[in-house]
Parts: sequence; structure tokens; C-alpha cells
Amino acid sequence: MKKKSIYIIIFMVSIIGLIVIQYNYLKIGLNLAQVRFNQNIGKTIKTIKSDLADNNKLTFLLGKAITNDDTYFDTELDSLKNASIYFLHSFLEDRLLENGIKTDFSYKLYVRESELKLQSKSYKENDAKLKKYTIDLFGYLPNLADKNVGLELQFNKINEYFLFQLNSLNIPSFIFLVSIIFMVAWVLKSLYWHQGIITMTNDFINNLTHELKTPVFSIGLATKMLQQQENEKNKIYIEIIRNQNNRLKEHIDKVLQLSSLDKKSNALQFTKTAFTPHLKKLCEEFSAISKMEDVTFTYQITDKPYTLNCELMHLINAINNLLDNAKKYKSASSKIVLQSEQKNNKLHISIKDNGIGIHKKDQQNIFKKHFRVSSGDLYTVKGYGLGLNYVKKIVTLHKGTIDLESELQKGTTITIKLPLVKT
Repeated sequence: MKKKSIYIIIFMVSIIGLIVIQYNYLKIGLNLAQVRFNQNIGKTIKTIKSDLADNNKLTFLLGKAITNDDTYFDTELDSLKNASIYFLHSFLEDRLLENGIKTDFSYKLYVRESELKLQSKSYKENDAKLKKYTIDLFGYLPNLADKNVGLELQFNKINEYFLFQLNSLNIPSFIFLVSIIFMVAWVLKSLYWHQGIITMTNDFINNLTHELKTPVFSIGLATKMLQQQENEKNKIYIEIIRNQNNRLKEHIDKVLQLSSLDKKSNALQFTKTAFTPHLKKLCEEFSAISKMEDVTFTYQITDKPYTLNCELMHLINAINNLLDNAKKYKSASSKIVLQSEQKNNKLHISIKDNGIGIHKKDQQNIFKKHFRVSSGDLYTVKGYGLGLNYVKKIVTLHKGTIDLESELQKGTTITIKLPLVKT
């Protein structure tokens, strides 16, 4: 199964798991909210029964309304009942708020075995979906009516009320869940985009190297023909062309392996190699090229063999890239110095130039793929931002490190540190 499918499955399972967990938390929260509501409504019922048991202004008014007695008030019976309904609603609302219940409700005050009753406009008969609480009253009102009197509280939107009570938990949880989904989706999209860029880069490298094979072959053939007519004057130049062409030919064969460097850590074939002779040969060839370009190049390499466990071609190519960069970004009187020495069982290879340097803000990104300094004289040198990234990758695969010190208009020093092999 492809990694992409695995990532998507893990992502979907994780999201479903979070939704299930959130749903269970919601159920628990609703149960707790209902328990708390029942506790509060129990306290409210006790308060209502106690307050309506006494003879007071409210119970006196309610008593006259439920017994149809309008002799005390100079008003019509309907007006008396409307006033009773209004004041009873205010009374019930106050008692509910005192116990932390703030939601829509309706009610009915009725005399049992009688048609006498007072009820709010929103009261609904025989609706099983509504939450109802029946209160049997005692005291003044039952005694006045000489029958049992009941009060029924009816809550119209109790589920919405419970959900509202959980908003402090639900809303942040929903926001975090959406944020997680968005961030994971963005990361997966970025990952696939990055993989697409790597694939495109590898395809470009593969196509380019195949296209280069034909001119390299032609240069090699022309060099052989020139060697048949060489003289002392042009011998050195023909030798340089031949060596560089052979190196380019090796590069073309080896660079085909670059596509695997992003996928495998064992893409290189390491062998124990006495590195000093190869480093000297590189410096000699680069010195000859530098003279033709008016660049002063010196090198200091000790005669110790410096045995490395390395892939020789890629490592030499990485060092050559650094030398070539020092030559590209040169100053008016360009000087390049290569030094190698042993420190703490590591081979230190430093390349120092007096070129245009690198701005401090760009130094931390200079080894990133496709990064290009877009200001100053560096912009005049064309490229794709792959060279230093390649150097960094090769050094890392050799279990080494690379350090950079640079100052604008003063130059740059790059030091490669590679572990030595005990012989």
C-alpha cells in the first residue's frame, strides 16, 4: 500500500475517532446537564409550593381567578384572569432564575375534577415531547377551592437549553476539531506538493543527463583527434579538456543516482579510500582552470593519506562545487585558498575566498533546495539553487558537517568536517 493511502487512512481514522470521542463527551455533558437541571428544578418546586401555600397578594388574586369570584375586584372576570396569568408568570420566572434556570417555559394552574384553570398562551395539552413537572399545591389555594389544586410546568425547548449550557465546552471543541482537520489537510497537501516538486526535479535531472551524453561523447572523440596532433604548447590544455570531459562523463552517470538521494539513505556506495591523492588531483586541475580565468588559487594539503569511508566521485564533486562557487562569486582581484588538516579525528577541508560574501539573513537558508539570493551581485549569476543543497546532502550522507562564515564584500569561508577511518 502506498504511503499516500496510509496517510489518508490514518487521517480519516483519527478524525472519525475524534468525532466519536466528542460525541460521547457530548452525551455525558447532556446527562450531567439534565441531572443538574433536575436538581435545580427540585429546589424551585419546593420554593414555589412554599410560596403558594400562604395567603398573600398573589395567592389571593389567583384564588379569585380559579374560583371565578369577581365580587372583590371592580373588573371583569376575563381581565382578572389575565392579570393573574401575568403575575403568576413573573412569579414562576423569578423562582426559576433564582435556581439558575433560564429557558422558555409554559404552565397551567388548575383545580382537579373541574374546568377551572389558568394557563399561559404557549401551553400545549398532551404533547409527549415536552418536559413536564407536576406540582401538587397545599395550603391557601386548595382550601379556598375545596379541591386539590395543581400546577404544571412545561419546558418547550429543553434540549436546546441543555446544549446551550454546554456551549463553553462544545464551541471550543468544534473550533479545535475544525482547526486540526484544516492543519492536517494542509500538511498533507504540502507534503504531496513537495513530493511532486522532488519528482519533477528528478525527472529534469534524468532528462538533462541523458541529453548531455551526446555532446560529451563528441567532445571525447574530438579530444582523441587533437591528441594525435598535440604539441608541447597545447598539450596541457588538451589534457585539461580530456580530464574534465572524463569527469563530466562520470558526473552524468553518477548524477542519475540523485533521484534516489531523496528517497534512500543508502543510495551511495561507500568504500574506504585514501582521500589525499584525489584531493590533490582536484586542486591541480582547478588551479590550471583558475589561471585561465585570472583567479589566484592556492592550496595547502598535507601528505597524510586521510582515509575516509566515502563515495569518492560525489564527495570530490561536492568540493569542486564549492570551489566553482568561490570562482563564480569573485571580486575584482579574486583569491581562493583550500586547506586541509586533521582535527579531533576529523578531516577539515576549508575553502576561503575574498569574494562578494553572503548577507547574514541569507546564510541560514543558503543550503536549502532552490534557494537563491535575490539581491546584490549574487543575482547576476544564474542558477537553480541546487548546488549548495547537493553539497549539504552529500556531506550529511558522509556523516559530516558543513560550516559557513561570510561577510558582505569581504568573502566567505566554508568548512567541511568528515570523520576519518582508523587504519
